[in-house]
Amino acid sequence: MTSDAIPLPSRARLRVATWAGELAGAASRALGKGSGASVRGQVLTRLAPNAFRLLLRGRRVLAVSGTNGKTTTNHLLAAAIRAGCGDARLVTNADGANLHYGIASALSQRRRADIAVLETDERVVSDMIAHGKPEVLVFLNFSRDQLDRHHEIKSLGKSWRAALESAGSAGPVVIANADDPLVVWAAQTAARVVWVDTALLWSADAALCPACGAVLAHTGRWDCPECPLTQPEASYRVVGAQIRLPDGRVVDPQLNVPGSFNISNAAMALAAAVSFGVDTDVALAGMREVTSPAGRYATAVFGQTTARLLLAKNPAGWAEALPLLSSDPAVLAIDSVAADGKDVSWLWDVEYEKLAGRKIVCAGPRAQDLAVRLSYAGVEHTVVPQLQAALDAARGAAPTDVIATYTPFQALLKMAGLR
Repeated sequence: MTSDAIPLPSRARLRVATWAGELAGAASRALGKGSGASVRGQVLTRLAPNAFRLLLRGRRVLAVSGTNGKTTTNHLLAAAIRAGCGDARLVTNADGANLHYGIASALSQRRRADIAVLETDERVVSDMIAHGKPEVLVFLNFSRDQLDRHHEIKSLGKSWRAALESAGSAGPVVIANADDPLVVWAAQTAARVVWVDTALLWSADAALCPACGAVLAHTGRWDCPECPLTQPEASYRVVGAQIRLPDGRVVDPQLNVPGSFNISNAAMALAAAVSFGVDTDVALAGMREVTSPAGRYATAVFGQTTARLLLAKNPAGWAEALPLLSSDPAVLAIDSVAADGKDVSWLWDVEYEKLAGRKIVCAGPRAQDLAVRLSYAGVEHTVVPQLQAALDAARGAAPTDVIATYTPFQALLKMAGLR
């Protein structure tokens, strides 16, 4: 991005705001409060309210949004673009700060980068379409998440649909998850859509047709019996651990992040990278460089315990994370502050019954709530709320698997020196 893209008065204010944000970020790091990225963005956007819009100017933007998998998919896509276009041209919010101030914070760090790969919160998508004018926009899925804030996911779908309709023919190429009815409905107004069959496992949030409210039929594919909305034919398809391309070729992504859901994330990222002009094989080679996006799947040492860290924030995320547990005992850590969502009733939507026969250590401030749920699921467990003590209690010969909601996950990263 060239500075000429920003009017002189705004440029001067933005420069001062950026400088102040840098000071705040440095102070945060010096005090051991974290990376400083968040406070840097908050100060920046407080002093320059138009920073989000101004810093997007003059860049080619690829944005990633959805309830589950944003951070990992964003890392995979950024790696693919980096492999195809070079690191010097790229800016991305790798730390997962995806609100207006987090995106502005990341963009302020690489003012000359002309390509931006940006994880975008679902509530920010409309502004991203309006101000960032992305060339490619990835729609992953919709699921209930942070029930006190995102209690009505259809309203988010409506906002995406309206923003795409307003963008018209100048709008982005949308890479859309064909398995998610609300995503399909939201993407209908896009100028161009590339459909991806992700072999989605979680369908509990897709019972009703978002267009007419009828009960959807799920028979291998989903379909509304009362209106024309139906699962579209996909150009990219996840088939087991492989991805079928539009030309019929089947590729093995050979990822270095675990889980079938990350094959799905890779399929979405691959479709986005190819739409942007990156060669398929180059994109896949880049994605194989991703190992622990923003600490996910990282293995770290906590005192005498070696642990592998997994993040799960809602029932859809837990459905994908539980099959990855390999240690016995394992630690499950739960909190309910704003970043986690204050309503923990979602615990009853997770099939913890699958853990029967294992030993679980319940940790975090809401460990007792989890313990009640595990009691009903018939899962043997102990309650050790403090994270380090829980890790000590679960210590074994192999790395101890830990699944945590957002706040305890961030606390574990800090304890391990990973943020």
